[in-house]
Amino acid sequence: MKRLLLPLPALALVTGCATTAPQTTAPTAAQTGAARQAILQVLTTQTAAWNRGDVAGFMQGYWQNDSLVFIGKSGLTYGWQRTLDNYRRSYPDAAAMGQLDFSNLRIQPLSPEAAQVIGRWHLARPAAGDLQGHFLLVFRRINGQWVVVADHSS
Repeated sequence: MKRLLLPLPALALVTGCATTAPQTTAPTAAQTGAARQAILQVLTTQTAAWNRGDVAGFMQGYWQNDSLVFIGKSGLTYGWQRTLDNYRRSYPDAAAMGQLDFSNLRIQPLSPEAAQVIGRWHLARPAAGDLQGHFLLVFRRINGQWVVVADHSS
C-alpha cells in the first residue's frame, strides 16, 4: 500500500504543472499572411541597404538589443553593436560587400509574435569572389515591428 501511495503526490504535482503551463496560440490565416508580408519587407529592405553599401541600414532589421545573437563561422556574437562591428570589419567597403540576394525563402510564423525564416544567401562579388550559404533567422514582433532576434548563417 505504501508503494502505491508514494507516487501519487508526484503524479499530482506533474499533472498540476502540466495543466498550468502557458498555452501557445497558433496564428490565424490573416496573421500568418500579414507576418509573412512584414518579414519579407524587412528582408527586402535589408537587401536594398546592403546593395547600396549601407551596413548600418542593413542592421536596422535586427533587434537593437544586447540579447541579439548571431551565429556564424567564428562562433557566437551577442549584441546588436558587436554584430554591426563584425559586419563592418568583414565587409569594409561596397566592393567587399558585393550584391546580396536571398533565395529559397521559407517564412514560417510560429505564433502571432514569432517566426522563423530559412533560406539561402548569395553575395556576388566580381573582384573578391562570390560567397554563399544558408541561414536560419528567428524573428519576433517587438513593439509592433518584426525584427531578427537570432541569426545562424553559414
